[in-house]
Amino acid sequence: MAINLEKGQRINLEKSNGSKLQNICVGINWGAIEKKGLFGIGSTKEAVDLDGSCALFNASKQPEEVIYFGNLKSKNGAVRHSGDDLVGDMNGNDGIDNEVISIDLSQLSDSTQYIAFVLNSFRGQDFAKIPFASIRIYEGTPNRVNEVFAKYDIANGAHFAGHVSMVMGVFYKRNGEWKFNAIGEPTQDKKLQETINTVMQKYL
Repeated sequence: MAINLEKGQRINLEKSNGSKLQNICVGINWGAIEKKGLFGIGSTKEAVDLDGSCALFNASKQPEEVIYFGNLKSKNGAVRHSGDDLVGDMNGNDGIDNEVISIDLSQLSDSTQYIAFVLNSFRGQDFAKIPFASIRIYEGTPNRVNEVFAKYDIANGAHFAGHVSMVMGVFYKRNGEWKFNAIGEPTQDKKLQETINTVMQKYL
């Protein structure tokens, strides 16, 4: 059963049968914003561009690479981004992640000790206004979900209201094993680089 992540929660990357996860995906799902017409007559859909990104850091907490819509694959291919979704689900929740970042932990460089995931609202749209925005962390591929082991609900998180950037969480390596710290904190940042700087200052 998937865990509903809470702020500050730390979890082992372990499947229900006790084996360790190797292929992990972080999927982000969201919808377009419905705009009511004049005097409440009719409606239109406003595209939403959320951007999931991740940054790799070494043991000294210095950045190695950033994988985002402008750099879809790490140099060694261990981390891959599915590509930039510029609009969100226009016709309601189809249950499919709009953007997925996948990690093959076995292919990561030995120097990589932290993998931080962040989310930015590219057009500055308030998280509170974005329908069914959510994050799920699962074993599998961008096209196949084997086992969801953690979920994070953004749309119903009241503390995200008024924000356009957040730190999802950090994978970190301890004694040769990967673990996950669910941070789930909105930030005051507006741009990706600002959010990564916040990660370096507060969350590694």
